[in-house]
Amino acid sequence: MREREGLLEINKSKFYYFKIGGTIADFESELEKIKAEHKRATHICYAYSFEKPFEEKCSDDGEPKGTAGNPILSVIKKKKLSNVGVIVVRYFGGIKLGAGGLVRAYTKSASLALSSEEN
Repeated sequence: MREREGLLEINKSKFYYFKIGGTIADFESELEKIKAEHKRATHICYAYSFEKPFEEKCSDDGEPKGTAGNPILSVIKKKKLSNVGVIVVRYFGGIKLGAGGLVRAYTKSASLALSSEEN
């Protein structure tokens, strides 16, 4: 189930972020719904960590390797969270961000999704 969502804009690219709680099945169901809602998105990247059974997974969905899924998973691990996933939907705004810019954008999106403060 979706627990938090929001939007981050960086250099005309839009990053919609979603915090998903529950089970792996809940996450996969929400991922399919989000893919259906954002059919025109350039990339739909994600990461999750669940305890029972233990499973961690991430996806760059066509972004350069290691620039999206791993940064999202790193935020989850840094916050010592489990049974949670983050999905970030990117709409390319016409300005290339470079590998470092992508890592920062996906890290910031995940941090906002997992923030305990209201956005």
